[in-house]
Amino acid sequence: MVHRHGRPARRVALAALGALALAALPSTVSAEPDPTAGTPSGAARTLGADRPSAAMLEALRRDLGLTSPQASARLANEAEAGTRAGVLRNALGDRFAGAWVRGAASEELSVATTDSQDVAAIEAQGAKAVVVTRALAGLRGTKEELDAAAATRDTAGTPLWYVDVPANRLVVQARTMSAGAAFVKAAGVDDQDVTILVSTVRPRLLQDITGGDAYYINDTARCSVGFSVTKDARQGFATAGHCGNRGDTTTGFDQTAQGTFQDSVFPGRDMAWVGTNDTWTATPDVKAQDGQEVQVTGSVEALVGASVCRSGSTTGWHCGTIQQHDASVSYAEGTVDGVTRTTVCAEPGDSGGPYVAGSQAQGVTSGGSGDCTRGGTTFYQPVNPILADFGLTLTTELAQTATPDPQDGAEDGWAVGRVYPAGATVTRDGVRYQCLQTHQAQSTWAPAGTPALWQRL
Repeated sequence: MVHRHGRPARRVALAALGALALAALPSTVSAEPDPTAGTPSGAARTLGADRPSAAMLEALRRDLGLTSPQASARLANEAEAGTRAGVLRNALGDRFAGAWVRGAASEELSVATTDSQDVAAIEAQGAKAVVVTRALAGLRGTKEELDAAAATRDTAGTPLWYVDVPANRLVVQARTMSAGAAFVKAAGVDDQDVTILVSTVRPRLLQDITGGDAYYINDTARCSVGFSVTKDARQGFATAGHCGNRGDTTTGFDQTAQGTFQDSVFPGRDMAWVGTNDTWTATPDVKAQDGQEVQVTGSVEALVGASVCRSGSTTGWHCGTIQQHDASVSYAEGTVDGVTRTTVCAEPGDSGGPYVAGSQAQGVTSGGSGDCTRGGTTFYQPVNPILADFGLTLTTELAQTATPDPQDGAEDGWAVGRVYPAGATVTRDGVRYQCLQTHQAQSTWAPAGTPALWQRL
């Protein structure tokens, strides 16, 4: 139910938002070359989308069927869309029902609301307004009921459930319609709020360091390096939790001694980090195609519909799009919550490898179905929770050595290395700011200088 108390004042505020924000946020980038076009948007510059690597552009052309101008425009538009969506998320509050991008060059940003009176403000931000019946917070609350039910029952017949933001519904993937219906009933969820998709496919873990390199666990199993990280003076890398347990030893792609798993969580989450010995040096690099590398510049979370590319030691460098965030998947080995579902292919041995949107780190490969011959679906464990929960600092082009603050919500100020979720507020130099996009703070990303990430209140 949308509360309507104080509607006139809120509507004025939204109208003012649209007029004000447009002055700082340019329209989408054309997919065709235009020698008269202006400079890249602030969001594209902040996130490095105005200088994509050749490896990223080539993979987008190959895997998404894009032209070179479309690939370049897509990355810039996706960076821009994240900021617009963040502004609207903060303004709409409990009426916000999600955001996503569409089009070959991601030229269309859609933002959903439960109140038709928000349409003008959404359109003033250059987005398509979609009026729906369920707020995103409500849908996520219903998904949590499914998560709770999964903890007490066998989910082999219902291996996947998630919020489908564009459809404004919960989706349960089940082996049979009856299995899906039984799961929904056990959760106490109204079946009218859930779509059951029948499929015989069950995702599997992809277990069989620069990001994407192979590494070996206890001289037996093989996984892929995710992203380089540091903790205090210790260097290492983030990877998937199912690849190893705390205390397990690793050797590198060259079979030389490498490090030890410092922390590992699986199931529930699928995240871990390996602390390496002093012969290994953390870099911002991710292995791409034909010996090329992509350099990571941050960890800003991309929108649903955005392009994303993955590196792995089995299948190399492949791209696709983000389908849903915060999905729950039931593997034979246990259920994992909070993963992101994508159209990128992967195969055993790719587990733990990095996903990158433009130059922004997104997550590490968890599991999936299909392969890179026929195509498939994969899930990644988002990187920001790994950084936050383990107190790690992502290694980027702009090196930072500060140890992240504890992620307990007690701090009110802004600090380098801390992970800020969308909607979080901080005070910096006496000024209040609200976060637009989930990310780990970097030394060059102070709120006053990054309107792509922070909105002054």
